[in-house]
Amino acid sequence: MPQPRHPIVPDDFVVPDGLDTEHFVLRPLRPEHNESDHAAWTSSIDHIRATPGVPDGNWPSPMSLEDNLADLERHTRDYHERIGFTYTVLDPADQDRVIGCVYIYGRPDSGDVEVQSWVTQAHADLDPALRRATREWLDADWPFDSIVYEG
Repeated sequence: MPQPRHPIVPDDFVVPDGLDTEHFVLRPLRPEHNESDHAAWTSSIDHIRATPGVPDGNWPSPMSLEDNLADLERHTRDYHERIGFTYTVLDPADQDRVIGCVYIYGRPDSGDVEVQSWVTQAHADLDPALRRATREWLDADWPFDSIVYEG
């Protein structure tokens, strides 16, 4: 999704470190997640493309582990610059295992925040719970007035 290059939260807002639930854990996506993140999405490209809110049938596109690392580094920069927040979805029993992702970015054409998420094919049953918990978390703990989160 195209992102505006300005902060989407106020300077004094304390960005949440994540969310813990019984079925998954959200933590900021970092370069150290590279191998597990790459394995997760490359195992589930067709499933992710069919997920509500994924913008078109071309994402995700296959990329090397090195290119994936560069993408994770970009997400980390966005997080520190407060222009977008990407959280990895981790298995609570093995928090080194990525099972999905949540993206929180401003929409360039409005003041809205757009959220997208995906889980691996192997964890497809968690998609409704991830959407519900993420929406509740955003409503309760984030300063957004308008959130677009399809599905």
